[in-house]
Parts: sequence; structure tokens; C-alpha cells
Amino acid sequence: MNKIKEFFKWIGNDLAEIGRTFKDGDWKTRVSYLIMGFGPAARGLVLRGVAFFAVEVLFIWYMVGFGWQYLTKLHNLGDTETHMDPDTFVTVYGDNSFLILLYGILSFILLLAFILVWRMNVRENRNEELRLKCGRSLGSNKKDLYSLIDENFDKTLLALPCLGIFLFMVLPIIFMICIAFTNYDATHQAPSKLFTWVGLENFKNLFSFGSGGFGKTFITVLTWTLVWAFFATFLTYFGGMAVAILINKKGIKFKKLWRTILVMTIAIPQFVSLLYVSKMFAADGLINSYLIKWGLVNSPVPFWNNAMYARILIIVLNLWVGIPYVMLICTGLLMNIPEDLYESAKIDGANAWQTFRKITLPYMLFVTGPYLLTSFTGNLNNFNVIYLLSKGEPKSVQLTGAAGYTDLLVTWLYKLTIQSSNYRMAAVLGIMVFIVVSVVSLIVYSFLPSVRDEEGFQ
Repeated sequence: MNKIKEFFKWIGNDLAEIGRTFKDGDWKTRVSYLIMGFGPAARGLVLRGVAFFAVEVLFIWYMVGFGWQYLTKLHNLGDTETHMDPDTFVTVYGDNSFLILLYGILSFILLLAFILVWRMNVRENRNEELRLKCGRSLGSNKKDLYSLIDENFDKTLLALPCLGIFLFMVLPIIFMICIAFTNYDATHQAPSKLFTWVGLENFKNLFSFGSGGFGKTFITVLTWTLVWAFFATFLTYFGGMAVAILINKKGIKFKKLWRTILVMTIAIPQFVSLLYVSKMFAADGLINSYLIKWGLVNSPVPFWNNAMYARILIIVLNLWVGIPYVMLICTGLLMNIPEDLYESAKIDGANAWQTFRKITLPYMLFVTGPYLLTSFTGNLNNFNVIYLLSKGEPKSVQLTGAAGYTDLLVTWLYKLTIQSSNYRMAAVLGIMVFIVVSVVSLIVYSFLPSVRDEEGFQ
């Protein structure tokens, strides 16, 4: 509540400053309220004036010629549908809700950016007047030009990358969030059909347990996502650590050979290896064929058709993929643990388990804590392993939205988009994925030894 009060107080103070600047400013400043950059240009700072004026001209040109038509329709995303003229049998194209939303968002953001630049223009005029009243120099055009490759070179260098980040990352994210508040799906496909705003209806549907609701499916998929991320992270972590300790142990021969064999699983692309392993465990695959041949089973084991079997198998197979990565990391770290610590522990009578728990594990957890966090968050969105092995199956009539019992939130999102064209629920699910990953990441981060006790460890 205090933050909100401070925000509105800041807005009020800023508006008051704008009013005072107009009231106390000279005629050059007042003209700059309408013609941006006029004040700096009239005071000799032509480059600054031209820059402000160019922004105003480009904004007006964009809004009049393109942006305004989309901005005015943003409230309902269009009102004229595409139809066929019954007399001429010619298709008459109407509004395109998709483009209206996309360019409407872009135009709205540009409007906010223009207001910000206009405010900078007002503040620039005020600062120039204050400098002149104090008898200080305003600088020169040459100094402004050189500043772009000197003290302001960081802004010059980052201008183009920031523009790219905005166009290809920030704008799509905002667009996706807005889609979550519309009815954009297979029955409302632009440009043939319009879609419109529906408020929080999609979010209510996600948590609805009634007929046609996604509540049960969401809870099932979310629970499995968290269970999978936990086991996929910690089993591979401790498994990789155990393998690294075993290979690094004194007396073990052919250490390079064992490490090379494990690294080979990383060298083979997952697209090849995981698809091959998936076929091995199919009903007519290699594993079932030998199990039947050896008389261990009478019929094929439903590895991918039974929810429990499929989930356990995915976790086990992920060990084959994940352990080599952790083994390589832990191998280098084990070599850096001082031998004096182990010798002192041995003199004090500590056994192997006590040495591991008091020396090896704390050191490994401290150094690899950030990796553990990134691995956990990565497994929450581990699309490759799940989709290449099971495609999220087995499916069930109890789960809606084409979801299966081994689907993660991210693979379910993919199915909603590609298979069901349910873009509105996919957008809602995308927001929920972000919330889940963010909350879990913050919680895990707060428990990392490298965060909680950095000075104590050192």
C-alpha cells in the first residue's frame, strides 16, 4: 500500500513540476511543449533539438499513417468480420483481430515511449534554463556528438540490441499475456473470425473442476511436473557425484576410459538417442521382445501405456542422460578439495560416510548450488526428454486439452498450441509456467548454501 501511495505521490510531483516549468519558463520552453526540441535548438544545442523534433515527427507520421487505426480498435479487437459478398461472390476482408492486438500493443507502447521522451524534452528545457540562470555553459553540438562515442558510448552501443530485445522478446511476451484474456482459439481464427476480450474467464476455466474445466488436468500435470523436476534433478545430481567419486577413487584403473564412455552419451544428440530408446521400450520393441523370448513375461509390458510405468521409466532413463553432465562437473571439483582435509578426518577416525557428509558434500553443494538451481528450473521445462520419450502419453479421457499423464506444463502448452489450436488456454498456461518456475526458483535459491552461509563456508 505504501508503494502505491509513493507512486501516486511521485506522479503528482512530476505533474506539478511540468506545470511549474511551463509557468516559470521562457517562450522557448513553452514552444517546446508543442514543438519538441525547439528550446534546445534555439539555445544553440541544435543536435539535441533535432533529435527531439525527429522523434515527434516520426511518432506523428506512424500514428497518423498506421498506428492510430489499430489503437482505436484495441478495446474490442475489431467489429467487422471477413465475409463473402452474396451478390458478387467476392471475399470482403474485415478486421484482423490478431493484427489489431499486435499492432495495437505496439502503438500503445510507442505512445508511452513518446510521452516519456516528451517529458525528457520538458526536463531538458528546465535544466538548460537553470544552467543559464546560474551562469553556466550549456555545452556545444560538438561535445554532444563526441559524447556518443565517449561517456555515452554504452547507450550508443546498446541501442540496437535493446531494440531487438524489445521487438523479439518483450513484445511477444506482452502479446502472449494479452492473448490469455481473449477467446482466441480454433473457432476464433483470424482473419476469418474475430476474437475479443473475455477478462478472467480463461483463468477461471483453468481452475474449474466442472464439466469442460481444466482444473483436474492442471493439478495432475503440475504435480507430475514438480515430482519429475525433483527426482530428475537430485537423482542425477547425487548419481553423477557418486560416479565421479567412484572413478576418482585411488586404485581405480582406466579412469579416462570410464569417463569417455559416459561422455559418449552426451556426444550423441538427444533427438537420436531418446527416440531410439523410446522405440526400444515400445510394445513391439527390443526390450519386450527379449522379455517374452526369455520367458520373463507372457505379454508385452505396457511401458508407455501405463501411467506409473511410464513415469518411473522416464525418471530412470533421464539418469542415463543427466549423470554424465554432473559427473564431469564433480570430477573437476573433487580434484580441488584439499587432501589435508581428508587426511585430518582419517586421523580423527572418521569413516567414509562421515568424510563424505562433512567434507565432500558441503563443498560440492556450495560450489554447485547455482548449477543445482538452474538444473531444477531447467527440468521444470525439460521438453526434450518428455516429448521424445513418451510424447506425454498415456492419455486419458479424464484429462482435457490433449494432456497425458507424463506431460509437463511446457509439453501440455505445446499440445494446446499445435494440436488443439487453443491459444487462449496455452497463453494462460504460459503465464502459470512462469509463475511456477519463478516461485520455485526463489524458494530453492533461498536455501542454497552459497547464498545462506557464504562467509561461514569461507
